[in-house]
Amino acid sequence: MTGSGEASGRRARDASVGFVGEIREAQPQDYPRIAELAGQLSYPSSVNEIAARLEGMKRSIDHAVFVAALDGKVAGWLGVYVCRVVEAEARAEVSGLVVDERFRSQRVGWHLLDRAERWAREKGCGVMGLRSNVIRDRAHAFYERNGYKHVKTQKAFRKDL
Repeated sequence: MTGSGEASGRRARDASVGFVGEIREAQPQDYPRIAELAGQLSYPSSVNEIAARLEGMKRSIDHAVFVAALDGKVAGWLGVYVCRVVEAEARAEVSGLVVDERFRSQRVGWHLLDRAERWAREKGCGVMGLRSNVIRDRAHAFYERNGYKHVKTQKAFRKDL
């Protein structure tokens, strides 16, 4: 996320460069494509699983899923939520960002990230965070180009319930 007024202004001016699609909230007709792209992100999901997850998120004002549509086809999606914890101020977290491999390097991810950052500010968040697998070097470079800094390396633990 950019912090200075000059950088924010530059991002706004850059917003229309090289992008002829639209960024909008995900709709039910997008679910099959979202599921397909989740697979490209190494999170295989059925359309029914995606539909159930997104329907659950619709009931929360602290979740959003945006899609980038080019020529009517979903080229990428981004999930974002407000993370509220005891030990820190609320922040927005990107839960997932994927751009179809055929549309990468066409500013699709940039526009999705920009829309999520605006959403986060609308929710009163002053910080945006995300997690990225250690093997995703290209994604790391993308985030760094967009003002994100690597602040922590940690292990993730999980327990099935």
